[in-house]
Amino acid sequence: MQLTNYTEYALRVLLFLGALERGEKTNIKEISRTFSISENHLSKIVYELGKLGYIETIRGRNGGIRLATEPENIRIGTVVRQTEDNLSLVECFASHGNHCIVTPVCQLKHVLHEALEAFLHVLDSYTLADLLANKQHLQAIFRKGEQ
Repeated sequence: MQLTNYTEYALRVLLFLGALERGEKTNIKEISRTFSISENHLSKIVYELGKLGYIETIRGRNGGIRLATEPENIRIGTVVRQTEDNLSLVECFASHGNHCIVTPVCQLKHVLHEALEAFLHVLDSYTLADLLANKQHLQAIFRKGEQ
């Protein structure tokens, strides 16, 4: 299974924001420069993360973006489910997929479904806080990326 760039970038944005000191803000330009991702693409992701309640946007001269909740409250599995358009591993998982002739008796479909659930279960066991265990190292890397 491969996650889309959209989900990967959403997770990167959350990591970047989580690595900031409490109350500190940043902007899309800074994140874009750090990860070499287009500002346009990041704007869409930041907007979506805001709608989902993960980040807040402060407008105005001293504005910026920051986490809207504590990292402990952000489950990685939930973020993946909310940012992935399609978690279907194979066509037969999709409601619009081609109907395979063995679908009524297929065991592969059940095995792959179980594997997907296990994958998501592992992601559900981690929060953004877990990914920030090395916060000082992340901050150092992000500062380098800004230069």
